[in-house]
Amino acid sequence: MRPDEFLKKYGFDEEDDKDHSLRGRALEHARHLKRPHAGTPHDWEDWERYRQEHPEDIEEEKEEGDR
Repeated sequence: MRPDEFLKKYGFDEEDDKDHSLRGRALEHARHLKRPHAGTPHDWEDWERYRQEHPEDIEEEKEEGDR
């Protein structure tokens, strides 16, 4: 029995809409821009410049106490 037949037979054939590939994760990250956690000084300079030029594209991060 092929894996797809097994999944269909036992009701696991639901399609997963999430793309778990590296490309899918990169696209998701690009759509939800947040402050970088690490990086070179150049990365931080780029981040600050982008944040000033496109403030509407940046998602605000929750404070540590807000979780």
